[in-house]
Amino acid sequence: MAVSAPERTARPLSPRWWVTDREGHVVVAQWPNAALWVWSVALVARLTGVLGEGKADLLAGVGRGALLVWGVDEVWRGASPVRRLLGAVVLVAQVVGLLVAE
Repeated sequence: MAVSAPERTARPLSPRWWVTDREGHVVVAQWPNAALWVWSVALVARLTGVLGEGKADLLAGVGRGALLVWGVDEVWRGASPVRRLLGAVVLVAQVVGLLVAE
């Protein structure tokens, strides 16, 4: 009898289960994907005012949109349960922010 992934036998209450991917590799952080790069650039541009004060709302919207995309991507394809949970938290925070802002 072959065991395919002995590392994934950890239980959901163990810290190791939260940070391992389906192959048993510990995955907590990765290089940012495109959505996080867009959010980062929009944030820096907004904070520095590089595009002028009139563009602050536009940059905030672009940043929020990028975080929405990132959250959906992490919930859908996150490498570990902690990354999927983080994506869900960010996604909920962005949706609540949209609803409260209206």
